[in-house]
Amino acid sequence: MSELERIEQLEKEIRELKDLDNNGLKSYSFSKITAIQLKGLVDIKQKINESVFDDWFAFKMTFNDNLIDFLSNLINKNKSLMKSYNEEDLKVKFIIPLLNRVDFLSYSNEFRDFYELSLKYQNDKFIFNGTTDFVVSKGLFESQKPYFFIQEFKKGQTDGYPEPQLLAELISAVELNNDTSMRGAYIVGAIWNFVILEKLGKDKYQYFVSENYDSSKIGDLKGIYRNLVFVKEEIIERVKREK
Repeated sequence: MSELERIEQLEKEIRELKDLDNNGLKSYSFSKITAIQLKGLVDIKQKINESVFDDWFAFKMTFNDNLIDFLSNLINKNKSLMKSYNEEDLKVKFIIPLLNRVDFLSYSNEFRDFYELSLKYQNDKFIFNGTTDFVVSKGLFESQKPYFFIQEFKKGQTDGYPEPQLLAELISAVELNNDTSMRGAYIVGAIWNFVILEKLGKDKYQYFVSENYDSSKIGDLKGIYRNLVFVKEEIIERVKREK
């Protein structure tokens, strides 16, 4: 190896240690980004306006006996252990059965749910990348256009608190899709919060966080289920318009 090659290799190793790419941009992982880091990279503010959720949460649907039995059994089987579940326990035993019941797979409209999906967004200042917990996206064999995210199946608040992680994913999707808004949700133990992110300008965003939904209570779990079905129906209508 020549002296020049050794220098180039050393510079590459230094960039990797500093999470820099070949253009000198710093990379931030979805799973590790903090609220402080996110606010240092973009102009983002939380706003309080419950009315932005009106269309979403006012969605009407029928809960037949079979569906109510399913939701009630899901609670009864898990609520006593939910606080002790680790991330994978909560995901496998409670979250995935719920999401599978909603059924985000549509062959006719060519979209489905993806777990552990890699996503990357890069601008002239930084890179967001990493693996998303759950995303509903256009495409059956590979993700083509993300529509909705759920972040972090965790049992409690830690250094990896899911809100900034979700926001980084929503920002990435808005920019990659050339959209102006994106929906998502994050989960901390039994508690769900739904989120709407809106783009206001270059690197400028605002977001809204819903009230808490406690999935260990049947009324709240019905609300969670209804909100997820609304997302599914909205994606179906969006795909039809895009065709």
